[in-house]
Amino acid sequence: QVQLVESGGGLVQPGGSLRLSCAASRSIDSFYAMGWSRQAPGQQRELVTTITSGGRTNYADSVKGRFTISRDNAKNTVYLQMNSLKPEDTAVYYCNADLVAGKVDYWGKGTLVTVSS
Repeated sequence: QVQLVESGGGLVQPGGSLRLSCAASRSIDSFYAMGWSRQAPGQQRELVTTITSGGRTNYADSVKGRFTISRDNAKNTVYLQMNSLKPEDTAVYYCNADLVAGKVDYWGKGTLVTVSS
């Protein structure tokens, strides 16, 4: 079993920045891709961004140009740098790991991001 532990969430003002971290219990090289999803109150979970083992990235239109996903294989950690945050970015952010394309195999428990003045 793989454990994914998110950290870095919190309260930030609109226009501010946060960096989320996702630490995996085993080598992230073993996954086809890792990513971040989010779920706002009363809404379905949505995919925010992914990064493959080869470094290819993909972003939801709502976060393009503001969010950046990266990975540190030596630390088995994936990061999400979030800039120019908006109130609509408020959500619980979940890390995920995929063994094959298009299928999430593991989820973290999430970290709450609140964007408010």
